[in-house]
Amino acid sequence: EKGMSKGEFTSVAQANGGLENMVNWEGKDQDTLALIRYIAEEDKLAKVLENPSVIRTPIVRNGKQSTIGYQPEVWKGWN
Repeated sequence: EKGMSKGEFTSVAQANGGLENMVNWEGKDQDTLALIRYIAEEDKLAKVLENPSVIRTPIVRNGKQSTIGYQPEVWKGWN
């Protein structure tokens, strides 16, 4: 529904196994994905945030819980 701040993105990434799990490696923009894959670790977050189209969606948050991708079975268990 709305973009995520760096802090929110980092929090969701940590809850879901890290930055690598946040990226849709099968996406259309293979040039950007290749750059993200091979640039220095400290530069990856900034490059992903500059190119939100490479982030797997949907990202659904429920308090401190979050999911990446379509996971209705998880969402049903949330109160």
